[in-house]
Amino acid sequence: MDTDVIIVGAGPTGLMLACELTLAGVRTRILERRTEPQRDSRALSLHPRSVELMDQRGLLDRFLPLGRTVPGWHFAGLRTRLDFSALDSRHGYTLFLAQARTEAVLEERARELGVEIGRGHEVLGLSQDDDGVGVEVRIPGGGTETVRCLYAVGCDGGRSVVRQAAEIGFPGTDETLTGVLGDFAVVDPQPGALDAARAGGVIVAPLEGGVTRLVYLDPERIRVPAREPVTLEEFRTSLARITGSDYGIAEPRWLSRFGNATRLAERYRAGRVLVAGDAAHIHFPAAGQGLNTGLQDAMNLGWKLAAAVHGWAPPGLLDSYDAERRPVGQSVTENTEVQTLLAELTLVAQYQRPAAALRTLLDQLLGMTEVNRRLADQVSALGTSYPPPAAGADPLVGRRMPDVGLTTAGAEATRVYELLTQGRFVLLSLAGDPALRESVDAGWDPRVTAVTANQYDEHADLDGVIEVLVRPDGHVAWATRTTDCGVRRDERVQALTAWAGAPG
Repeated sequence: MDTDVIIVGAGPTGLMLACELTLAGVRTRILERRTEPQRDSRALSLHPRSVELMDQRGLLDRFLPLGRTVPGWHFAGLRTRLDFSALDSRHGYTLFLAQARTEAVLEERARELGVEIGRGHEVLGLSQDDDGVGVEVRIPGGGTETVRCLYAVGCDGGRSVVRQAAEIGFPGTDETLTGVLGDFAVVDPQPGALDAARAGGVIVAPLEGGVTRLVYLDPERIRVPAREPVTLEEFRTSLARITGSDYGIAEPRWLSRFGNATRLAERYRAGRVLVAGDAAHIHFPAAGQGLNTGLQDAMNLGWKLAAAVHGWAPPGLLDSYDAERRPVGQSVTENTEVQTLLAELTLVAQYQRPAAALRTLLDQLLGMTEVNRRLADQVSALGTSYPPPAAGADPLVGRRMPDVGLTTAGAEATRVYELLTQGRFVLLSLAGDPALRESVDAGWDPRVTAVTANQYDEHADLDGVIEVLVRPDGHVAWATRTTDCGVRRDERVQALTAWAGAPG
């Protein structure tokens, strides 16, 4: 086979996954139905955990100059903001950045790595057997061909052809409510002109090129199906009804209606076929979590799928993608349903008074540090923690590895995330163990980077930790506080074998 993995869909999830696989030496090809990159941007933000992922791969300098950082975010449009700046991260902010920009940066990186991106290639279906997957494709010019690969991944959106062909169920709820967005080249230029729109519940977001995005829920139009096109006249009429003015909007660049259909794939893997991003979960775009969840799916899947392709994956490693990421998808769909319900109750006349009281109560609760931190951790995804593989594991296992500063044995200053740029495991000694590298060189050298730190920044989660194995996605695979060198060496070998496979 000329291709190890075929990814269907060149959106953020597919591009991120392609970068991860190719970084790990997997021959990867993307098939995309569209002939050109998507110009319009439904998503506008990279949340803290996604920013951390870009940092871990050395890509952050490409993203930061293109957007602007926002230290607070919203939950259900409540007045009290989620305080991302108080979270345990070097990147306690949302990067306000149009999806088209995110895709452009990831595509540039994918092409640098040698990913083949086949635009104008529409996947019609697929079949799989014990040896691989056959993907049926309509190619530019109208003909069809079947291409073979070891694995196929559907990153092709909520109507995923890949998911349907793999007979993966997609249960959930149908659309009951819709909102509208519009990107306009012309709006009222007077200072503060759009303040009344914001006060009326309209989201106002300045985009590049002088374009302004307006997003609203019109109580009289929330039952209009998402498939019905939006007109400029409808947009003006709704704005005037909601806020008292249409703000002189003109020259629309994009008008779109979106709904609250919410679905979660029954499983993220069916044999040699997997799904990620919107192909695995769809929901109302509350708090901007969709694109970010997809990027994090890709980061979790990439190194595991690469291990399967290369033949060193320990038993159950590829299945852990479903076990770890599907609960995250479920959590996101549930919290967006809560936010959508609160918005809907506010719009329905008979519920407006109790809904207003509920919003006031929730605002007060968000003013409590612990409550704010809980929801901020969830929406930012910094609170994502995967179940430890066995009882009795160190409390750090499954959590994000803190990005502490280190002084290595060579007296070089670095950070943990700077050690992850090659997408390998990092075995880190925090006790200055000079024999650490020998353990890795004994058979795990191509998969694991061994680093001995003579000094590191204090961090509560690392109190007493002697050694830690960090996964390629930045989560902790194993940690120990054992000071007995002999016992620790045995634990180390067991952890390396369990996660990075048998020594080669």
